[in-house]
Formats: sequence, C-alpha cells, structure tokens
Amino acid sequence: MYSAPLRIGEKRDCRIAVAVIVISWVIPISILVNRIVPEPYMDEIFHVPQAQQYCKGNFRSWDPMITTPPGLYFLSLAYIASLFPGMHFLQELSSFSDICSTLVLRTTNALLAVISSILVYEIITHLRPSLDDKKATLCAVILSLYPLHWFFTFLYYTDVASLTAVLAMYLLVLKRKYLFSSLFGVLSVLIRQTNIIWMLFVACVGVLEFIKIHQIDNVGVDDSRVSERKGAQSAHSEGVSSASNLRKRRFSTNMDSPNNFISQTAVSSTPYPSGLLSEIQGIILKSWHLKWELLASFSPFFMVFVAFVAFVCWNGSIVLGAKDAHAVSPHFAQLMYYSLVSALFTFPVHFTLSQVAFRLRSFRENRLLTLFQWFIALTAAFLSVQFFSIAHPYLIADNRHYPFYLWRKIIRYHWSTKYLLVPLYTYSWFSIFSGLAKSQQKIWTLAYFLATAATLIPAPLIEFRYYTIPFFFLILHSHINNNKSWLLMGTLYLVVNCFTMFMFLFRPFFWDHEAGTQRFIW
Repeated sequence: MYSAPLRIGEKRDCRIAVAVIVISWVIPISILVNRIVPEPYMDEIFHVPQAQQYCKGNFRSWDPMITTPPGLYFLSLAYIASLFPGMHFLQELSSFSDICSTLVLRTTNALLAVISSILVYEIITHLRPSLDDKKATLCAVILSLYPLHWFFTFLYYTDVASLTAVLAMYLLVLKRKYLFSSLFGVLSVLIRQTNIIWMLFVACVGVLEFIKIHQIDNVGVDDSRVSERKGAQSAHSEGVSSASNLRKRRFSTNMDSPNNFISQTAVSSTPYPSGLLSEIQGIILKSWHLKWELLASFSPFFMVFVAFVAFVCWNGSIVLGAKDAHAVSPHFAQLMYYSLVSALFTFPVHFTLSQVAFRLRSFRENRLLTLFQWFIALTAAFLSVQFFSIAHPYLIADNRHYPFYLWRKIIRYHWSTKYLLVPLYTYSWFSIFSGLAKSQQKIWTLAYFLATAATLIPAPLIEFRYYTIPFFFLILHSHINNNKSWLLMGTLYLVVNCFTMFMFLFRPFFWDHEAGTQRFIW
C-alpha cells in the first residue's frame, strides 16, 4: 500500500542527488573558465552580442553571421529576468541590460546542464522502471559528463539548450503529454532548426507507444471477456459452488488488473511480429484503425511541422545566416564518422573481446545472410567515403578544432587511410544496431537511423557537436546493464574532459595573420 509513495520519495532524492553532483563540478569549472577566458570566444563573438541586443530590447537587430534561430537568447532573457530583482537590489544596477555580461549569459547553459541531467534520469527510469535507483543515478551522472555536452556547458553555445529542449520534449511524449511535448518541440526548433527532425522522431516514437498501449488495453479487455464467458459456462455445466465461483472471479479480477496483465503480456508476447516488414504492416493497420485518436493526440506536432516548412519556403533555406558556408550538401561520410565516434565513446560495449566473439558467433550461425549484409554495408560505406566525403574550408583552415587534426593526422594521413577505416565504420554500425536490437523494435531502430541520417548528411562541416542528440538517444535505448561498462565510460569521459579543458584554458596559442589569443576547442 505504501510502496508507491516510497518510490516517489526515492526518485525525488535521486533527482536531487543528480543535480547536486552536477552542480558540484559546474560551479567551480564555470568560475575557472570565466576567470581565464572572460571575453567571448569563437562562436560566442556572435551569440553574446546578439543576446545583449535583446537585453536592450532591440529585437530588430540580427547578426547575419548567425545561422540558428534566437531560441537561446529568449531563454537567456527569461533566466536573466528571474535574476534581475535580486541583482538589482544587491548591486544597484541601473538597467536590465547591465546584467547581460558574458559570464551571466554562460550560466544559462550551466543551469540547463543541471536540468538536462535530471531529464536524463527521468527518461532512464521511465524507459527502465525496474532499474535500481542508484544505478539510474549513476547513468545520469555519467551521461552528464559526455565530453561534447560537458565542454559546451561552460560556453555560450546552443548545444546544451538544444539537448535540454529535445530531452524535455521526449520525456513528455513518453508520459503521453503530447501538447506540452509539442510546445517543447517548438522551443527546440527555435534553438536549432535541425531539431525539427528530432521532433518528428519523437512524434513517431509517441505513435508507436500509443499503438502499443492501446493494443495491450484491447488484449486485456478481450482476455477478460473470454475468461468471464469460460467461467460462466464452467459454472453452469459442472454446478460449481458459489464459493468456488467467488474465488474464480477474484482470481480473474486480479489477472485483469493493469499491472498483472502487462507483466504477463511482456513475458508471453510482443506487440508486433518480429520482421521489419511485418512490423511496418502492423503499425500501418493499427494506425488506420486509430486514425482519429492519433490525429487528435499528435496534430500539434503536425502543425509545428507545417509552420516550419512554411518558414523554410519563406526563408529560402533552412539556415538563417552565412548561407553560403552552410549550404546543404550530400555528406554521407558524416554517418560513418558518427558511428565510429559513438562506438568509441561507448567502447566497453562495442570494442571488447566478448563483443567480437559474439559477432563471430553470429557470423557462423548465419553465414550467408551475414556475408550479404556486410557486402551491402561495405559497398555503401566505400561509396560514401569515395564520392560523398567533404573537406569544408572551415575544417581545413581552422586549427583550433580537434576535427582539424583528426582529418589531417588520421583520415588524410595517407591516400589509403580513409578506405582502411571503412571496415571500422561498418563494424561500429553493426554493433550499434545489435545493441539496439536487444531492447528496441526494428522499426524504432529504423526511425532512429533515418533521423540521424537526416540530421548529419546535409551538414558539410565535420562537427562532433552535431552528434550529441543522436548519441543520447542511442545510449538511453541501448540498455547497458554492466556497471563496469558504465564506470569505464565515466573514466573515459573524465580523462577526455580534463584533457580538453586543460588544453582550452592553459595551452593558448597565437596566429600570425590574426590578433588575439587562440584556444583549442571541440
């Protein structure tokens, strides 16, 4: 009777624990970064002045070099508005715009990083309700250390805000709060326009969950009716006693309760047949049967999508500024880079002896099918690398970014290197799909792959920051159960974070052709 309140209390304590742990490193490192790098750096030279214009109420001002919508600046305005009364009282600030310093604007992302860690915990516990609270807390904390997310927590970039909005949108869909989820979808698109793809992916996941829950409810009702009819026929034919009938009715009632029925269904059956085509066919049929319910629930997402398409038609492009430098290009090799980077950041899952042995066993069991799959995948990967590998001018010319060195020292080290990496890219994708297959429907995996492809392929510039959202969806649904794997991943993240922050803060350098201090950055 009292287990549910206890569970709620435990979850509240774990959320607080996650927030406290994240705050424990966010505050000191933020202070250190702002002390050593007080002035805007890299893309901050565009974002910070634009946010300051908004603080002054000048909403007509827009820097043509900014490629993303103004969602981050609106968030900062709301955040600073909450700080203004207290700071005005303590420091006697004369105007609202006086608070909009680089330091305060950066703390927008610091706050959002704490919120995103709590959202990650909530999503983990929703997807895996049987998971121990302490383990869920550990997973949320380690994911908060993911290097691409962690590093930009301390700068005024759009990445942390973008991830936070997408996670909130996804959590609300999982909780079947579709209208509020679509509102966070609007926010996510206002922060970064490519999030329209993840809004569509989240809506697709919501449709799958909606159909699954409706099917379970219908199966429960049908089984209940069958049980009642069988009980009545048995009682009439055999003349069982009223006490026996009462016991049977009680038993039937217990089995028809939602928790008992769902637990039985989860073990004994699956919502869809195992084949991908069968899954798609079943979902289409169920969607048609539930078309009015789905339309009522998910029409807000459709309205957001229509508004986005109208904006793109009006703007003439998906990007706002610097359109020539960010023109949409068929960069299929980007998918290859993403698979390897994601697999390396989860290396205990993909690059272990047990995982390699599993792949070899799978090859022996389905030799012909596996050979065909590898042939198709390798062919597609070779074609992507050969014909759709883009060396963006920003990548070649800017030695402040780590992809610059990876491109020159690894991919372009020798003419054959990019081809020698193809089997590694292919293995990474096969390993990723194998991990998802253990816990997700095939159609979910297909939707995830298509969303990732739609996000990354049009991007001509190799930016590991673009991998953050697909990586979080990947790791949240891979259901990594081994504590050792999580600890190894956490150790890797800590090492990478210490190295990148040390290089950023304490290894500055200078350019001959441009004044100012230069720093290494993702």
